[in-house]
Amino acid sequence: MSSLKPTEARNGAHRILWIVLGTVCLLLAVLGALLPLLPATPFVIAAAACFARSSPRIHAKLLNNKTFGPMIRDWEARRCMPRKAKVVAIAMMSLMGGISIAFFVPPGWPKLAGAAFILIGCATVLRIRTCPAAAASDAPRS
Repeated sequence: MSSLKPTEARNGAHRILWIVLGTVCLLLAVLGALLPLLPATPFVIAAAACFARSSPRIHAKLLNNKTFGPMIRDWEARRCMPRKAKVVAIAMMSLMGGISIAFFVPPGWPKLAGAAFILIGCATVLRIRTCPAAAASDAPRS
C-alpha cells in the first residue's frame, strides 16, 4: 500500500481499516500515558499516520490538538522529537517503571525483564533526533 497518497485510502474497506487502526493506536497512547511500561508517543504518531491515510478531518484534529499537535507536526515535518517530550518520556518511564518493578513485579527474571523493557524504551527515545529549539512547532496549524 506504499503507492497510496498520504490522505487517500484505495477504497472504503481500506479507509475503515486505517480508521480502526488509528483509533486503536490512539487508545493505546491514552493507556500509555497511564501505564508505566507502555509508551504513548509512538502510538500517537502511528495514529496520526493512520488518520492521514484515512480521514483528513481526524488527522487535522490531532494536528491541532494542544497536547499532541506540536509533537505530531515535528515528527511529520522533521522526524524529530522535542527535548521536553523526550525528558518527560524518559522520566515517566524511569519513575513509574521503577516504582512498578520495585513494588509490584515478582523477584527474579520478571524484575530483570521489566528493567530491560524500561532501558529499551529509554534507549529508543534517546535515539530519536531532538528537534532544534527554534524549530519546534508551537502554533496550531490551520
